[in-house]
Order: sequence, then C-alpha cells, then structure tokens
Amino acid sequence: MRKESVSIRLAGPQVSGKALPLIALITLTGLSLAAFAVFWAVRQSDAAAIERQLQMTERSVRGIVRELSLQQEVVAVWDDPVLQLNKSPLDTQWLDENLGSWLTRTYGHDQVYILNTRNEPVFAAADGAPVDTRTFNQVEVDLGSHLAELREQQGQFLKKSTESAPDGKHLTSGRAVYDAHLLKLIGRPAAVSAMRIVPHSDAVTQQPGSEFILVSVRFLDGAFLRQLSERNLIEGLRFSPTGHTDSEEVSVPLRSDMGSLIGYLVWKPETPGTKILGMIGPAGALLSLLILALMGLLLGWLGRAMSALQRMVVELRASEAQAQHLAFHDVLTGLPNRALFDDRLDQTLARTQRGEKVSVLMLDLDRFKHVNDTLGHHAGDSLIREFAGRLQKLLRSSDTLARLGGDEFAIIQTGIAGDKDIDALCNRILAAVRQPFDVLGHQAFVGISIGIASAPDAGSDRVEIMRKADIALYRAKAEGRGCYRTFTAEMDETVKVRGSIEEELRDALAAGEGLEVAYQPQVAGAGKPVVGLEALVRWRHPTRGMILPDQFIPVAEQTGLISQVGEWVFRDACATSRQWPNLFISVNLSPVQFRVEGFAERMIKIARESGTDPGRIELEITEGVLLEDGGQTAQTLSALRSAGFRIALDDFGTGYSSLGYLHRYQVDKIKIDRSFVSSLGKEDSATAIVGAIIALGQAMNLTVTAEGVETHEQERFLRSAGCDELQGYRYSKALSKEQVARLLDHASQPEKKSVLMVSPVTS
Repeated sequence: MRKESVSIRLAGPQVSGKALPLIALITLTGLSLAAFAVFWAVRQSDAAAIERQLQMTERSVRGIVRELSLQQEVVAVWDDPVLQLNKSPLDTQWLDENLGSWLTRTYGHDQVYILNTRNEPVFAAADGAPVDTRTFNQVEVDLGSHLAELREQQGQFLKKSTESAPDGKHLTSGRAVYDAHLLKLIGRPAAVSAMRIVPHSDAVTQQPGSEFILVSVRFLDGAFLRQLSERNLIEGLRFSPTGHTDSEEVSVPLRSDMGSLIGYLVWKPETPGTKILGMIGPAGALLSLLILALMGLLLGWLGRAMSALQRMVVELRASEAQAQHLAFHDVLTGLPNRALFDDRLDQTLARTQRGEKVSVLMLDLDRFKHVNDTLGHHAGDSLIREFAGRLQKLLRSSDTLARLGGDEFAIIQTGIAGDKDIDALCNRILAAVRQPFDVLGHQAFVGISIGIASAPDAGSDRVEIMRKADIALYRAKAEGRGCYRTFTAEMDETVKVRGSIEEELRDALAAGEGLEVAYQPQVAGAGKPVVGLEALVRWRHPTRGMILPDQFIPVAEQTGLISQVGEWVFRDACATSRQWPNLFISVNLSPVQFRVEGFAERMIKIARESGTDPGRIELEITEGVLLEDGGQTAQTLSALRSAGFRIALDDFGTGYSSLGYLHRYQVDKIKIDRSFVSSLGKEDSATAIVGAIIALGQAMNLTVTAEGVETHEQERFLRSAGCDELQGYRYSKALSKEQVARLLDHASQPEKKSVLMVSPVTS
C-alpha cells in the first residue's frame, strides 16, 4: 500500500507536465464557447424583443379602425342628434359640444364631419373646434366612394341588423352601421370611419334614407404615434412614406383595404440583449484577458512546481510517518493513545495462552482538577507531561504506558513472576507521585489511585480485563485514594449490588416510599439543654432492611440521584424546623450538590415555599467541597449565607484543614471529627489537637461542636476546654420525630432535666 502511494506521487510531475497543453486548450475552448453562448443569447433576446414590438404595433394599427367606429357609436346612435339635425336652423354649438369637440377631447379624433343625405357637410370640426364646412372639400375626393357604398348598403343593414356585414362594413350594435378604412388622406396616413346617425330608441322615428353621416378622421402620424409610443414603450416611432433608411431601424407597413401601400411606421427597436452586452461586454472581455493572463501565470507556476514536487515526495514520506504516529499517540505526552494501547493489549493477551502472566494497571490522578482550576490548564498540561516522564522511568522496555485521556493512564506490565512484581511497581508509582510537581513556578501535590486486573486470572478478553481494572480503580478511589487495589470477584459482586441499589433507590424516590429522616440531638456545652438537631437520612428497604447512608449515598452521588435525595431531606428538615422553631436543624450537603447549577437558588426557593426561617437551618459541608472549588463554591456559599443560612464545616481536622479556607469562606461553625473525640484520654496528640481546634474556633469567633461524645471523661474535657456544643450517644442516638418530641417534653420537666437519654431509632 505504501509503495503504491509513493509510485503515484513520483508519477505525478510527469502526468502534470503532459497535461499543461491540454489545460490551456480546454481553457481557450471554454472561453470561446462562453463567448458564443453570450452572443447567441444576445441575438435571441433582441429578436424576441423586436418581434414583440412588431406584433404590438400591428395590433395597435389594426385596432385603431375598430376603436374609431366604437367611439363614434357613443354619439351616433342617440335620439338627441337625430332631433337636433332635423331642426332648422341647426344648433352648431350643441353639435360641437356633444359631437365635434367632444369626440376630440374624449377620444382624440382629429377631424369630425356631419354630412346630409347628399353628402354635403352641415357641420365640421378640426382639432377640437368648429371650422368652415368647406374644409370637407379637402377629404371629399378620398371619401366619396366609401360614402356612396355606405349609403348603398343602409337598406340591407336595416333589414339584417343582427347579422355581420360584408368585409369593411360591420354592425357594432343592432342599430349602428359604419364603414371604416385605413387610407391616405391629404397626403397623411389616416383611419377614417363613417357612421349613420340613428336614434337609439323607438321614441324617435326616422325616414329610411334620411340619415345623416358622422365622419371621424384620426391621423396616424401625430398624437396617435405619441400615444402608441408611450403605451408600447417604443422609442422614436415615426411615419415614413418610404420605409426605414437606417439599418438599426425596423418598420411596419400601412396598407389600405385594397392593399395599396400608404407608408410605414418606423422606429429604432429596443434591444435588451445588445444593451446588456454593452454593459457587461467590456467587463467580460477584461475578465477573459485576466483569465488568459492567470492561465499563463498558472502554467508557468505549474512548470516550476513540477521540480519542487519531486523534492516534496521525500517530505511527504516523512509526513505520512508522522501522521501515522499521531494517529496512535497522544499529542501532549507522546505516549500511545487508547487505539494503540488496545492493539498492544490484544497482542499481549494472546501470549497468555502460552502461560505468561500480564497485568493491566488503570491509573487516575487525584486532585488533578484542583490544579487545573487553581493554576490553569497550561499548568495541568505541564503536570501531565512530568507525570508521564516519571512513569516511563519506572517501566521496562517490554511494558506499555498509555494516556487514555485527561488524567487517565494505563500500563501493560509483562514478564510478571508473581504478585510481588505488581506490588513493587505500584509502590514505586505511589512513591514517585508523592514528590511535588514543579509546574509553571509552582509546586503541585497530587495523588494517584491504581486499579489492577491480571490475565489470565481475571480473564483473557481485552474488554473484560479493562472493565475489571476500572472496577478495581473505583474501589481504590472509594477507599481513600492514594492507594492501589487488585480486582477480586467480590468487587464485581459489589458493582452489581450497587447497580441494584441505584435502580431500587430510583424507584423509592419515584414512589416517595422507604426514605426516612432521623434527628440526632445536639446539646449545649455549658449545660444539657437540646439546642439543635442533625437530620440523618435512612432507607428502610422492604427486603434489605434498614440501609445506612454510607451504603446508598455514594451510589446516589455517582448516579445523579443525590440532588433528589438531598432536596427530599431538606424539605423534611424545613418542616421539622417549623415544628421546633427554637432549635436549629443541621442538614448535610454532598459535594456533588454544589456542582449542580442553580443549587443555591433551589434551596432558597424550598425554604421560602415551606415558610421556614433560613436562620434556623444549618448547612454542613465537608472540606472536600472547599478543596475542589473552581469559583462556583464561593458563589454558592455566598448566596446561601446572604439568604440567612448558617454554614458548618463538618469533620474538621481530617482533611487539608486551613485557616485560609475558614477565613475565605466565612463559615459559622466547625465540627470536631469523632475520631479525635474517641481518642481523648487515650492519646496525648488527640487531646492537644482537640484543644487546639477549640481554641482556633474561639479565636475566630466560630461555634465549635464535638461529634461522637460517648463517655463522661470526654464530656468533662470538652466542657472544660470551652466546646460550645456536644453530640453523641452519651446524649442520644438518632431519633424519629415522635421520639424527639418525647425527649424535649421530658427535658422541659424540672424534676427530669438531668436526664436526656432516650431510646434510639429502631431499625
């Protein structure tokens, strides 16, 4: 496969060299075809535009004759003109206002004549005004034959008023008869229509043969051409007796009914294609020249590139090797990635069939997120690289170290003689990680958790071995981190049990059954009155019995159910606070809850809805919440304190206790862990630590509570040291609300105040 790809690269310059003339020929051919296509499109566009203008002009000329007659009918078929024309003398003013100038104003008729039965003019108008009737003499010669024909046909039309007349004579309605033609009149093209004037109703009678004739003339070389030009968007329309003389002009012939040539309508046609070509032509020519120039430059560049391409082949080989390396290696550390790790593990596991033993170590850095959040991602990357370097120094050449992603690593350990080899490697790793890491001028301290699964003891399938190593890694994290654990069958069973607990807890939350809240009293250090209650959740399982928090709370935290559990406990605590408003109620919060967006707003809303005073609610957090702070914890605690909630730091002294944390987060209370209290009187160091914590709390004006008080000696020391509050089995175990009520009632009776012990909640 690699040889074929190299041969293709070597052949590339030769093939490209032969293709240069072909590329040039294709480019020239493409430009020629494009030019031809543009020229053809221009010709077609112009031809279509000219044809459209010709058709519109011809239709307009043909229609003018018909329109002239229809316009005449408005006044020629009417009772009033018949009556007026039979008066003596004639009322020429009425005839002008209603026939002559009216036709000019309304329809643009150039000349209007009214003829008697002898075809003598009795009224004449031109250009919208009355004129001498002798004006008719100028057109009489041209109209004589048509008028005679109209007179001759009247009788026939009267008999067949609903039928069509012969060519040239048309019935526009049941009463009107006209004779219209195109002809040359006094040297000008004109449309002429002659129509008999008849009544439109039977109320006026008229002797056949006595009709007057209305003659209308519309010249086609004046206003008509201007209107036609505007209506059809024809520029420069004119009349010519001889046709067009310019090669860019077109013309429409005007012919009379007999076919004789009257003249031509001539204009310069609209040619959109040529106009567009005139606009884009220079740009197109310039673009073509630019393409040719660029092609010349490109061909020259390609010629020079051929030799450079030869040199690139070697570089491509190196790039191919680098790409293959990157495909199977982590960019940050250069270690094998998951794909290469899986491949090597498959190969290694195949050798276990010959009796070899192989172990897979899954590694996860502890508190790496804290380094990222406090020092930045660049510091995190620097730590990852230094950690990878330390690991590589601890392994043999036959072992494989891979980075699976983030702060997760994996090791394939081969050549194992026994478990002692695995233990030795793990201890070396733990010792190497304990040393501080120098990152960007800072010292960072992290831990490491290791999970181990060995083949063939844990199986010979890669997926199964990885799964079991993950389970062992989870156990190492659950048991305090900074350690290693080897997979056992019991761990697998534990995982299955955890899966069952998750499913059953989800069902219990959905049904609202099984979970209970018990309350352990806290008493004042100066006396024995109850000052507060700590809410402790329990799960009464129908088959497993009473399940304690340390069995199901970790499952809830890992599966996302902790928010539902926490809110359920918080609601119950709010209800209890309303029942005993003189006591404070402590509620434990999970670090996981703090990472949920909107957590503080949710707690404040629940307290408001339940009508609880936030000042009587004490929220207990662990030091782990503060250590994992990326800025969100401070905002959440600030919001809760602003709402009135009190903040208590639980298990103080067991983690990275710091005055800086106490000052920065402004907690209200610290609780001494029970491990220190149980050692009072047994270990001098415990006595000193407890005394120091109480003194620290007093110095910082913090309330100090001691957990796990069981003996009189412990109580006496804590009271003498100034501890503010005490909690433990010496006073009471966790109680139901009913038992708390009896306890408080019992303590309120004077003769029984010295006795606080009551029976604990039964499981």
